[in-house]
Amino acid sequence: MIGRSGLKPFLIRDSTVVAVVLINSIALFLDAFPEFPAGTLVFWIDYACLIYFIAEATLKIRQPGGFRAYWSDPWNRGDFLIVAFSLPLLVSPFLPGHLEHAALLMLLRLGRLLRFTRLMRLVPDAAKIWSGVLRALRASVYIFLMLAVLNLILAMGANLLFGSLPEAADYFGDPLKSLYSLFKVFTIEGWYEIPDRLASRGLSPGYIALLRVYFTVAVISGGLLGLSIANAVFVDTMVADNTDEVERMVMELRAELQEFREEMAENRGA
Repeated sequence: MIGRSGLKPFLIRDSTVVAVVLINSIALFLDAFPEFPAGTLVFWIDYACLIYFIAEATLKIRQPGGFRAYWSDPWNRGDFLIVAFSLPLLVSPFLPGHLEHAALLMLLRLGRLLRFTRLMRLVPDAAKIWSGVLRALRASVYIFLMLAVLNLILAMGANLLFGSLPEAADYFGDPLKSLYSLFKVFTIEGWYEIPDRLASRGLSPGYIALLRVYFTVAVISGGLLGLSIANAVFVDTMVADNTDEVERMVMELRAELQEFREEMAENRGA
């Protein structure tokens, strides 16, 4: 039996949190099946897990250091936002049946899916991985901005060249359609399909040839070179912490070696 004095540490320790996260994830997964409508046991298990998460956050905030110490932990910040977004769901069992499918409530219920992210706690070195991802995103932001500008330039060019053609209106009829079409070209997935479809619609061979050349330039500049550079910068920055650690160890070794040489020189001089 867990006494009152030991209940609080039990509720907030990592093993308990992980166990409830797993139970809640299974409940959320099963609740998506039509065989488990609202009001079933699965729904109430999810509801109980939400109450536990609220209690867990409250107990942690009341720990020594208060909210400031709680908020300093990145995991706690994410958990707090997930719980805060889920709070309106506490009233869902008490709403009339015709309000259960209200647009706002359905949108809030999507917030339950954020609780799946708490499974990241089970991934070894998850905090280190996420810090590497964030660092890589910050380093890659200018590369992505460059690709966005390049996509905009090529999209506007395609809109000017082909937007007035009735056969190509679905792909280049306005800047937004053209942006989406060129974005698909940047992914190098089925970029050749658009010229083939337009050719089947009766677009003149001259325009088809021009479109294929245009798409080839877009694939090489944005799809191959641009995305390859972005991927290289992202990966290099993500593993940079390992490189920095190795460099630090090498510098310390060189410093120790230099000190050893100086001591040897002093001993010989003496």
